[in-house]
Amino acid sequence: MRVIRATEFKAKCLAILDDVERTGEGVTILKRGRPVARLLPTMPEEGHRYPQHALRGTVEILGDVVEPALPADAWEAEGGEP
Repeated sequence: MRVIRATEFKAKCLAILDDVERTGEGVTILKRGRPVARLLPTMPEEGHRYPQHALRGTVEILGDVVEPALPADAWEAEGGEP
């Protein structure tokens, strides 16, 4: 991972961003000789807009997902016993 001083990052920010995108190599930014931040490339999207899209096709529905879990007479609101 490339290491640069904060002053260099400030002066060459856009060029450094382009380099990270092009090479995929991250950059550690130093302030007064100590690491304060890391600039890393983004993860490839792989055609998924949201992480949930990766789960498509992995769920199995068992039974009726609309029908209540208990019969209507089991509910107080329906007049049954709790």
